[in-house]
Amino acid sequence: MAAPLATAAPIGGISYQLGTDRHLWPVDEMSGSVDGMRMEFSEYVAARRPALVRTVVLLGCPQPDAEDVVQTALTKCLRHWRRVQRADRPEAYVHRVLVNTLADARKRRWNGELPTQTLPDAGHEADVTTGIAVRQALAAMDSGQREVLVLRYYADLSEREIADLLGIAPGTVKSRASRGLATLSANLTNLRSPDVS
Repeated sequence: MAAPLATAAPIGGISYQLGTDRHLWPVDEMSGSVDGMRMEFSEYVAARRPALVRTVVLLGCPQPDAEDVVQTALTKCLRHWRRVQRADRPEAYVHRVLVNTLADARKRRWNGELPTQTLPDAGHEADVTTGIAVRQALAAMDSGQREVLVLRYYADLSEREIADLLGIAPGTVKSRASRGLATLSANLTNLRSPDVS
């Protein structure tokens, strides 16, 4: 990779360099190199972005909004990429930023998007019926149970990491997971075999 074109003045205490791609990139405090960090971050995003979007969708966010939430969370992570890498479990760190970003997005009344005449093509899931049933079952759940189930079984975080991330006791995580699995099972059963009267 070519050397950066220029170093920008610190913004919010973070130094940036203008890369050859004409984007501002945070400077790696350890080596002063932007290229290595940019490559590591780009590889992470390429590998994990779809799973992060799916996590936000499972937390009850529509697909387009989930993509916006993930983009915002990844931007926050980029600003502190070395801190993310130094974390005991970088994936848990990113999920914490993701959940906090989603909570912030839900607090806002208007997100700046306007309706459009033309809708983009919808993505296709391998099993649309199951995907819809799972999303409906998750949407019918208590938000605390849904967060625990998605973080535990989809994001594969430990009970301790979920407890730290959500600011609750590990016992509460176990309780919410147990109740959430029972509720999810009941909801899926109800969705698969609706009562015909």
